[in-house]
Amino acid sequence: MQGVEVLSASYSYHTKPFHVVAKEGLQTHYLLRLQTEGRCRTRIGGALVPVEPGDLMLYAPDMPYELHVEEEERGDGRAVASGDYFIFFRGGWVDEWWKQKPRPVKMRVPMDEGLVPLWRQMIAEHRRQSEQSPMLLDYLMRVVCLTVDRLCSEQRPIKGNAFLAYRMKHYVEERATTLFQLKDLARHCNVSVSRAVHLYKQFFGKSIIQYAQEVRLKVALERMLYTQTPLEVIAETSGFPSYTYFYRVFKKEFGVSPQQYRSERSGALET
Repeated sequence: MQGVEVLSASYSYHTKPFHVVAKEGLQTHYLLRLQTEGRCRTRIGGALVPVEPGDLMLYAPDMPYELHVEEEERGDGRAVASGDYFIFFRGGWVDEWWKQKPRPVKMRVPMDEGLVPLWRQMIAEHRRQSEQSPMLLDYLMRVVCLTVDRLCSEQRPIKGNAFLAYRMKHYVEERATTLFQLKDLARHCNVSVSRAVHLYKQFFGKSIIQYAQEVRLKVALERMLYTQTPLEVIAETSGFPSYTYFYRVFKKEFGVSPQQYRSERSGALET
């Protein structure tokens, strides 16, 4: 059976409005797109629907594709800020995979496990372009597709306190790059601050602030490795109050300065 060809695998970060309308579809390839930060909108069933962090979109070649990245309200005013991983791919194996069963155009997936490490590995291999790269990309793409199916089959409705805890988690993921306060999260979830703090710690074993800082560091890492944005701007737009604070947190977590980390990892991606 024909293998999988990865045409493009990367991470994109938009700071300006961005619009794509392909009414006839993508023609020759499939698209997987995972929103990691900020928000955008896509058209599903004739209506524009929001796409938020953790939303994975799946498109076959003949499916209409429409994407709108626009200004949105942030803690410091209105701005454009949208980050995503994407893969354009095709192949006989993919055609057979797609025909096996219906899949949603948009589904919610966890961003801290499973797909994201695979995506990063695929980006690195796609850039490396070694003699072994086509075969490795073929295997990685198959793993990604099968992982998508597993996540799709394992999705279950969440109720009660678990639903509330995951609602808070999604709130943090969506707004970590802004200077939100605990009272904002509590108000959004219609609970007291003390209950929000207790419930989150009970379900996830860490505080809301700890998780927000983890998300901010992940956001900063993506921008450091896959964009040329200055480190000071990355610190500010990733939710850190100052570059000095970002530097201190980053070095404590990774043992090196942001500049050293960027230089070392960017060089490794290009080899």
